[in-house]
Amino acid sequence: MAANSLHFQVVKLDLCKSWEKSGKAQIVSLCNEALKHKHPMLKAEKDIRRIIYEVIHQVLSGKLKTENFIALLTTLKESSEDMSSIIADVLSMIDIELGALDDKKSKEKFISLLSSCKDEVGVALLKERLDVETLESLKLINSTKLFQQKYIKTKTRLFYKQQKFNLLREEMEGYSKLAVEIGDLNGSRITAVNVLEDIKSLIGCFNIDPNRVLDLILESFECHPQFAKDLFIPLLENYLILCERSTLCHLLGFKFAHYQNSSHKTPKSLYTVAALLVHHNLISLDDLMPHLIPGDDVLKDQWEKYVGIATEEARRTTVMLLNPSEKKDDKDVKIDADPSNQKLGLCEALLRIGDWEDAEQMMEKFTFDHMISHKPIATALCGLVSYVIDPLYRKMSGETAGKSVPIQCEDHYIFPTRANECADLPEAAFPMLYRLGCKVSLDPILLIKITRIGKSFFKEYASASETDQEKLKSVYGGFLGIVSSVLLPSLSLVLSNAYLSEEIWQMIADLPYQTRYRLYGEWKNESYKKHPELLLAKAQIVDKTKYIMRRLTKENVKQTGRQMGKLSHSSPTILFDYILSQIQRYDNLILPVVDALKYLTNLTYDVLAFCIIEALANPQKERMKHDDTNISNWLQSLACFCGAIFKKYPIELSGLLQYVANQLKAGKSLDLLILKEVVQKMSGIEISEEITNDQLQALSGGEILKAEGGYFGQIRNTKKSSNRLKEALLEQNLALPLCLLMGQQRQGIVFNDEEEMHLKLVGKLTDQCHDTLVQFGNFLSIQLGTEEYVKRFPTIDILATQYHTPADVAFFLSRPMYTHQINTKYDELRKQDRAKQKGSQDKSQRYITAADSVSHPICSLVQTIHPEKIWIDLSPSFYTTFWSLTLYDIEVPTAAYEREVNKLKQAMNNSEQESSNDNRKRREKERCENLISKLKEEERKQEEYWSRVRARFKSEKDGWFLAKTTKNDTITKFLQLCIFPRSVFSSLDAVYCARFIHILHLLKTPNFSTLLCFDRIFSDISYTVASLTENEASRYGRFLCTMLEIVHKWHAEKAVYDKDCGNFPGFVTVLRASTADGSSKANQLDYENFRHVCHKWQYKLTKAIVVCLESKEFVQIRNALMILTKVLPQFPAITSLAGALEKRIDKIRTEEKEKRPDLFALAMGYSGMLKMRKPHILPEHLFHNKAPASNDKQATARSTESSEKSSSDKSSKERAKSREKSAKRKPEERKEHTPKPKEAKTANGNSRGTSKEKALAAGDAKPQSRSSSKAADDRRSMELHKVSSHNDEKSERRSNSVTHSSEREHKRRKLEAASQGKEPRVERKPKDDRQRKSVGKEVVEENGLDEQKSKKVKERKRELASPREGDGSKRPKTEGDRRSKEKSRRSDPGPVQRKEGETRKERSGKEASREYPFDVNV
Repeated sequence: MAANSLHFQVVKLDLCKSWEKSGKAQIVSLCNEALKHKHPMLKAEKDIRRIIYEVIHQVLSGKLKTENFIALLTTLKESSEDMSSIIADVLSMIDIELGALDDKKSKEKFISLLSSCKDEVGVALLKERLDVETLESLKLINSTKLFQQKYIKTKTRLFYKQQKFNLLREEMEGYSKLAVEIGDLNGSRITAVNVLEDIKSLIGCFNIDPNRVLDLILESFECHPQFAKDLFIPLLENYLILCERSTLCHLLGFKFAHYQNSSHKTPKSLYTVAALLVHHNLISLDDLMPHLIPGDDVLKDQWEKYVGIATEEARRTTVMLLNPSEKKDDKDVKIDADPSNQKLGLCEALLRIGDWEDAEQMMEKFTFDHMISHKPIATALCGLVSYVIDPLYRKMSGETAGKSVPIQCEDHYIFPTRANECADLPEAAFPMLYRLGCKVSLDPILLIKITRIGKSFFKEYASASETDQEKLKSVYGGFLGIVSSVLLPSLSLVLSNAYLSEEIWQMIADLPYQTRYRLYGEWKNESYKKHPELLLAKAQIVDKTKYIMRRLTKENVKQTGRQMGKLSHSSPTILFDYILSQIQRYDNLILPVVDALKYLTNLTYDVLAFCIIEALANPQKERMKHDDTNISNWLQSLACFCGAIFKKYPIELSGLLQYVANQLKAGKSLDLLILKEVVQKMSGIEISEEITNDQLQALSGGEILKAEGGYFGQIRNTKKSSNRLKEALLEQNLALPLCLLMGQQRQGIVFNDEEEMHLKLVGKLTDQCHDTLVQFGNFLSIQLGTEEYVKRFPTIDILATQYHTPADVAFFLSRPMYTHQINTKYDELRKQDRAKQKGSQDKSQRYITAADSVSHPICSLVQTIHPEKIWIDLSPSFYTTFWSLTLYDIEVPTAAYEREVNKLKQAMNNSEQESSNDNRKRREKERCENLISKLKEEERKQEEYWSRVRARFKSEKDGWFLAKTTKNDTITKFLQLCIFPRSVFSSLDAVYCARFIHILHLLKTPNFSTLLCFDRIFSDISYTVASLTENEASRYGRFLCTMLEIVHKWHAEKAVYDKDCGNFPGFVTVLRASTADGSSKANQLDYENFRHVCHKWQYKLTKAIVVCLESKEFVQIRNALMILTKVLPQFPAITSLAGALEKRIDKIRTEEKEKRPDLFALAMGYSGMLKMRKPHILPEHLFHNKAPASNDKQATARSTESSEKSSSDKSSKERAKSREKSAKRKPEERKEHTPKPKEAKTANGNSRGTSKEKALAAGDAKPQSRSSSKAADDRRSMELHKVSSHNDEKSERRSNSVTHSSEREHKRRKLEAASQGKEPRVERKPKDDRQRKSVGKEVVEENGLDEQKSKKVKERKRELASPREGDGSKRPKTEGDRRSKEKSRRSDPGPVQRKEGETRKERSGKEASREYPFDVNV
């Protein structure tokens, strides 16, 4: 090796440069320390050779002088006698290197160096170790050729020349005496020294062959291995001094070779002797291995063949065999265990005597688990491990000597280091256990010992301080490795040992679930690939599992479950992996599999939870169907299985809950389906939009009523599972994070920009996230104690600002806390006043005080959620009151209580009639009676509570609506911030919103207009419908249905209307100062006008629904159908509107049958329900009076006039100008009011009032989309007006007399207004009155139109759509001008009727009022 390519580790260039100063001293110091084994860099004696080797190369490279090296040798020879031999070895190695490199220049330098130092090293040593050619160059020998000849002759004489005299001169008596000498070893005076002396004497006396003597000694050693330590080992050590040491190895090899060629098996005694000789370094393992069979190549080929067969067998279980001839044979696959394999026998012997080091060295020559797969070797190593850990096991298990006998070794065994403390295990036992791996299964007792030691250690580690834990960290990691690499793989090879499974579970039960799942993952995904035995076991388990699953039915669950239990004890990961794959394909297997898995152990249940999470997190599975709008069936099946299995069996939930939380944190909400199913199954709380009205009533009651009639399942049977779920949430501290993540994710789904999702999928995910949030929040409010709930959930301002939780979710989570705080405060006040014996009024006042004390801090927190301008119209106290209460607080479901009591009474009667056991009857009767009494008591308490809440409302209502701007703005903020968000939150909240509005009306809340609120709700809902998800649409429909139910109650009877609305401020249309004393007088909406308004609301709803149905958008059509289904009990209520809806539904059924089957199904369902509803739908003339009395018209006109006056805000100067303009217009108006124009005007007004309605009823109008042009609408309306005027001429003439009186009354009011100095009004109320008369007639006539008349109308419309010359010749030009002007004023009121100082909201309100003839100005 060239010096310039050598990497100098010790003798570097800086040492050479400072050689005289400090370099030589450092080298000498390093050499001395290397000889004493003290220097940390030099860990073995051979490292001194490295130092000398580098020094010589530095000399050869010219960095050091030859004199420096010779001086160094002189110094080193003084410190050690063996230094000359060490230097000679180094010189010999360099000589060989230079000879191989053929570098003449370096060779010459080396020869020069040898010549200088040969006297210091010693000529004899150089002759012994240097190459012959080098010796010739140094002139230490004369000729290389002569030297070689002499060497060969000497070697032949020493090793190959036979001493023939022994063949003739040996005497048999010597062997006899030798046999006696080494055969009888029972004497007390027999020692190695004495026997050796006797053997020497016999050899010398009888001239016997020393090699034969050695052979006889080995034979005696085989027969008496117990004397190995005291006799044979010392004897052989001393005997080999007299002969070559290699002779012993050759003799032993001859003995093994003898059995290789014979039919006899190699005896264990010979293996034992060889192992003992190897252990005591009398022979080398490397020298003995060539004498053993088979060769290494043969062994490797056998192992590779075995591994290949096992791999193929495991692969076969993952594919489907279509060819029956390829079916697997029933023969077990085993590795060839040849009895003549002497290498395996020697390894086994080494382990039996306790020589782990040499056995490990022998195993390292092959694959890691090659030799250990041989059963005798594994058994021997198990025995060695048992011997090592026995003291520690007896110490930690606490067993006495009488219960278990300590493991002892035979006398000839080596005594390895035994473990007395856990700290001894990493060096004493863990390496052997790692080598054993799954083969520990051969000794179940050893497995039990290891698990018990591990269990004790983990308990000790958990209770230790941090300092002690740091010291035991290596042991802790070692035990985890033992569980992963030894215990769990060994369990796969132990058939149906449930006790061992429980022992392992007790060992790892206290570990965190993350650690346990990591161990299971290594067991499932890595261990089976490392060990061929596990691959074969896996194939067998898969075959048996397939056999069981093919025969699993509901009828044989018990028998099949036992077979599954036996398989699960050994290989649960393989079993569950296949079962879960089948469940993902066939969801009808869920219930049978859940019932069959009742024979598992705690360990296998825990493994099942891991396998479920692994299956859920499988990245290779598509979580969406191919249409990207629906969740995959496998995920739905797996979620359903999760809920069922976690409910029925005590499986830890922490891992599953954390998985869902991690998915939410990553922005993935699909896995919320799992949480929804788990909560539903374990707690019985189900969020479904199919909930009935009876269930809703029950859910508004107390806890007992909820449990009995509010849920789909029996919630009382879920107490244990609910507690387990609650404990898992509290243990992992996941209750609040899951709520916050769901609340944030609900908003984030819509604005997710990472991937383009279908709108249908966005709605489904939003619904799923929201429903799970509501379900999870209800579960927490029920299961968590109030103190625990308050402790774990922050205040509402932190939820809104710090965690960015929406207001509806924040109040939903905080609501139980506020209710608890109010009740707690109320109880405190009651205890303080208990001795005073106060009445009911004091109870109410006490509750009001308690509510105020709790709500005031909340109000201050609430103000930070919204901008300050919000609180101009709404007070924070009202906002807090609205959001902090529930349906339980504002309503007592008396009907629900009575219904459940009747059910229980019926159950008692049924049980008495049954012929069952009397004890069972008695228990059932007691249960029912107990529930009845509890329900009645609960109802009484709720009634008392509602009375207190009502008193609180009465005390707070005056400050709820501040209305510092306008009532319109107040209602807008109320709907925007309160009603709309909460009405779509849940079905209960939808009903709550409607009931709360009703309560606001009944309380006569100041500044709250019930009429305006209802009008805003029932007006154009198309925008709201288009922005809802499917479930939100269902909840919004329920809200509208409840609102319509209230309206229907008022609409049905005048007495009810007068009682509930007659003198209520919510139905005041205007407040005007018309009395003599100047006091205010309210103008109430009378009953008939209210019926007209109800008709308007029905029309508005129909129009908005038609817009959505004809939009061609999936979401709008679906939501419209959902809302129609929910409001069907109250809408449509008019025959013509029902007909219009039915035509649109039939059109959807026809168009969507093939395109969108889900819409087709919804339309079919609604169509059927609508047909059943038809008998209850009224004609329009029965729904409201289309020709109201003149008094009513005048009252309505006056209310409208006053409303216009109150809504305008003009200065006195502007009013004066208006009076002057009005005086100028009076003569013109008198001229215009002639009989013929009145007929035309009436016709126009009536036709306009019914044009849209006729279009809806006939089904011929085009879709009224929100983006349609206003001009097109006006043109179509004018055409329909013309058609109506021609068709209804006779009807108009009959109404002339009424019209004349109405016109005269109108002019009279104008003159009075001008004389009193009031602003004359250009209003349309008289026209509205005329429209009311004509609408009724037209709708009645339109309902009787036949098909022929409809065709004529269409033809007439087409003719009018394209005007021709001469059309105006049929009537005077002034009349056409007047009608065009009137039509233009109606269709485009903006620029024509805009008044100075009029706001945009007032103009928009007037435009909305003109859209329908029966609008009421509020």
